[in-house]
Formats: sequence, structure tokens, C-alpha cells
Amino acid sequence: MTDNPWWRGAVIYQIYPLSFQDSNGDGIGDLPGIIERLDYLAELGVDGIWVSPIFKSPMADFGYDVSDFQAIDPLFGQVGDFDRLVTETHRRGLKLVIDQLLSHSSAQHPWFRESRESRDNPKADWYVWADPRPDGSPPNNWQSLFGGSAWRWEPRRRQYYLHNFLESQPDLNFHNPQVPAAMLENLKFWLDRGIDGVRLDAINFCYHDRLLRDNPAKPEAERTGRGFSPENPYAYQYHWYNNTQPENLVFLERLRRLFDAYPGVVALGEISSEDSLATMTEYVSDTRLHMAYSFELLTEEYHAAHIRDTVDTLERKMRDGWPCWTVSNHDVTRVITRWGGAKASPRMATMLHAMVCSLRGSVCIYQGEELGLPEAGVPFEALRDPYGIAFWPNFKGRDGCRTPMPWQDAPNGGFSTGTPWLPIPPEHLPLAVSRQEADPNSPLHHLRRFLRWRHDQPTLRWGEIRFIALPEPLLAFTRSLNGDTALAVFNLGSDAVQAEVPLDGRLRALDGHGLPAGRIAGRAMHLPGHGVLFATLE
Repeated sequence: MTDNPWWRGAVIYQIYPLSFQDSNGDGIGDLPGIIERLDYLAELGVDGIWVSPIFKSPMADFGYDVSDFQAIDPLFGQVGDFDRLVTETHRRGLKLVIDQLLSHSSAQHPWFRESRESRDNPKADWYVWADPRPDGSPPNNWQSLFGGSAWRWEPRRRQYYLHNFLESQPDLNFHNPQVPAAMLENLKFWLDRGIDGVRLDAINFCYHDRLLRDNPAKPEAERTGRGFSPENPYAYQYHWYNNTQPENLVFLERLRRLFDAYPGVVALGEISSEDSLATMTEYVSDTRLHMAYSFELLTEEYHAAHIRDTVDTLERKMRDGWPCWTVSNHDVTRVITRWGGAKASPRMATMLHAMVCSLRGSVCIYQGEELGLPEAGVPFEALRDPYGIAFWPNFKGRDGCRTPMPWQDAPNGGFSTGTPWLPIPPEHLPLAVSRQEADPNSPLHHLRRFLRWRHDQPTLRWGEIRFIALPEPLLAFTRSLNGDTALAVFNLGSDAVQAEVPLDGRLRALDGHGLPAGRIAGRAMHLPGHGVLFATLE
């Protein structure tokens, strides 16, 4: 299976650069800090790193509002630091994936500054502008993901502009052919610098409905999922017209032709639509994205049936594509808290790593998850996330999963010699890397051992998957490749469980993965709380 591209079956570690490692004492993580920690990442056993946005930005949405797509923000360093990151990452045998957002820019981008001045300047049609209704109200009922109307009045033009996210993130008009051409040039700038992939933020938001039709109302019972809390009016609509338009498929094919000119480079899309699994099946193909992930495993739902149904549904629809899975990122409550509650066992984190890394697909692991970090409690006066500030106290925003990495059980966690931009919670310090390095039974060591073992298990990296129905809280499936079949069983609960072996034939338990393991006795499987069982069918 050596012909597989590097990203198939890869484990990619997501770095939130503001919070990873500060090298100059200003309390903000930076590129030299990432370089300083590359040996840690190589030893962890991941295949590559994904670095969240590092481009020039006023930081209204912490890098997801770009004012220059071809410049590094001074907070993080310079282009020379980025080039050194590419070199040093590759020197350790790792791959480098960067984050790019194509659908919008910062309101401080020169394109938008020009576009808003008049209706007849060279950039006048580079953003989504629309006249008001006769009564002066916005042109339609579209809502921003951050709450309230997705339209903002601009007095210079006497028009509204569209912002699917913050008001300071105006949407680019991809119906103007100059815009996709310009965004592809921005991508090319970084591809030419030797990166190995691009994670494409909100990639289904590039195009909007030309007719600006109203989104239909959504029944209360269906107002669920990421960003769909009852407090947020975004939940009240089916978002059929402000994203996921058919024109986007043509653009993705054009984007793929660009990527194909750089062998080995992967396009990973983030999908958030009304039916994200269906959108993934459309977007991932030999002529569009290489792989994609959505938010189905980033919600509050935690039971074996949900995980099984989510993955199985995608498997049935995406026969030829390749998924990417994640259970945590910079936008959601950390998984150990979201799924395990305030008193979750560290063994749960170990089991969840093994589970997601055993699904068919690639995997993204968010920084700090290898330590089993719980969600941080950030007081209102320390919040930085505009989403959390707007919806406090019903929704506390995303700062709780973005606090700095605790490298040492010491003041500021070894993250910075200055005051961190977000406070490091005291409960994170006993889970610091320095403490876990000294404990061979820590989540950190468990994940290291597991990833080393997984690297030599081709069935887990590339095999086909078939789910087996077992009673809750057991999740079970087989992975098969070239005539070899492995059984994987995960106890999602905290109590020990016994179940009958679900396959005919003789099973031999696999060891060497370094996890709290179950055992097979005759036709019975015994799994400890949050235990795992790997076996081969002989």
C-alpha cells in the first residue's frame, strides 16, 4: 500500500497558533514557537500539522478575517519564519497544511475598502452588494452564523453588503470571475512555498444565490447542530440560498486542477451545510476536493448509535471518496467535556483517540487533546471571542477550547514569559506536558504508543469498514484489506462491559497498542470502562 498518498489514513495535528507557543514574551503564540515544538509533534507520531490562519488580519475573528492573503501577520512573524517552518517541518518527516478561507475577507482588506467607496470603481463588484427593499430593510432574510441579519448597511454606496459571519467579514462575490481567479492566485502563492496541503475553511460558502431568495423557515424541532442554539436566529432557517450553491462545484474542479499541478498536495474542505454528509459526497471526488470533514462528530450527541450511523451514512453515500474525521477543533467545546462531562476520566480521552483513529479516513487531532484537556472556564471579563461575548451567558463562546497549551506545571504553563492572551486555567496545569512526560500511563504516552502501533497496521489506515451492531455503549466494526480483517471494539461507557464475540471464526486479540485493553475468553469479550479491543480474524 505504499502507493497511497501521504494524506490517506494520516493523523494531522491541528495547531491554533495564538495558543501553541510564544517565543518572544508578548503572550501570543507565533511561528518560531511552533518551530520550537516540532520535535514534540514528531515524537507524538502524527503525520502532519495543520496550522490555523497566520495571515495579516485585524484579528476580529482571530485570523479568520484576512486583510492580506499573501502576508504573515506580524503577531506570528514574517514570511521568512514561514519558510523556515516549511523546511523544519519537512526535516522531521512531517507534512504542513495551512488554513485558507476563500469566501470572505476582512473589512480592512484593500479590496473591500475600494469596493465600498462607490458602485463604479474597479472593485465595485468584488463583494456581495444589494439594494434595500422599498422600506429600507435588508434585501432578504438571511442570517449571520454569529446572530442577526447577514446584511450590513454601507452609506457610501447606499447598499447592503453580505456577511455570513461577522460584520467585519464581508463575503466576496464569486459570481464575478475576477474573484475566484484572484483567490486561486493567493493559493498559488503558498503552494509555491512548498506546503503539503490546504484546509479550506467554510468552503461551501463561496457562492450565494444570485436571486437572493429568502431562506425558508425551519420548524423548532429541527433547530439542532453546530451554531443552531435556540438563542441564535440562525437556527430558524433552512440555509438553502446563502451557501452550498451548484456553481461551487465548478469552482472546486478549477481549484483541483490547480492542486493537481503540485503532486502530493491535499485539499481538505470544511463543510457546514443543511445536509453536510450529502455535501461531502458531492465535494469529494477525483476532480474536486481530496477529502472533507463536517461537524457531525463535533456535536453534543455521544452514543455508539450516533457515531455508527454518521460514519455508515457517509460510507454508503461516498463510495469513492475519502473522509476526514475529528471530534474536536477550535470552534467547539473540548471533547472530554462535551462528551464526558465535568468529571470525565482521562481514560476516556485515550479511548476516543483510538476510536477516531480507527475509522476509515484521515484524522485531525486538536492541540491539547493528547493531554485530555477539559474545556476551560473563562470568566466574562477575560473573553475574547465575539461570538461568546454576544451570547453570554447562554453560550460562552469558543475561548474555552482556545486557551494556551500547558507545556509545564508552572506560571503561564511554559507557554509564554509574558501574560497569555487568554488565561490558562489552574486545572490544566496538572495535565501539562511536563507532568505527563513523567507518567508512562498518561494520555500523552498512551497516544504516542497507539500512533506508533497504528502506523504498522495497514488495515486500520486503509482498509474498508463494516459496522457491527452491539448493545450500547459498545461501538464495533471491522476493517478489511487484502484478505486481512481486524475487529475494533470500543467501550464508550465508564463501566466494564461483557458481550458475545460478534464474528464467526477464531479471533486473536492484538496487543502492542498500549491502551487499556479488553480480552477475549471463549466467545465472550470483556472490556473495562473506556476500554478497547483489537483482534484479528484468523
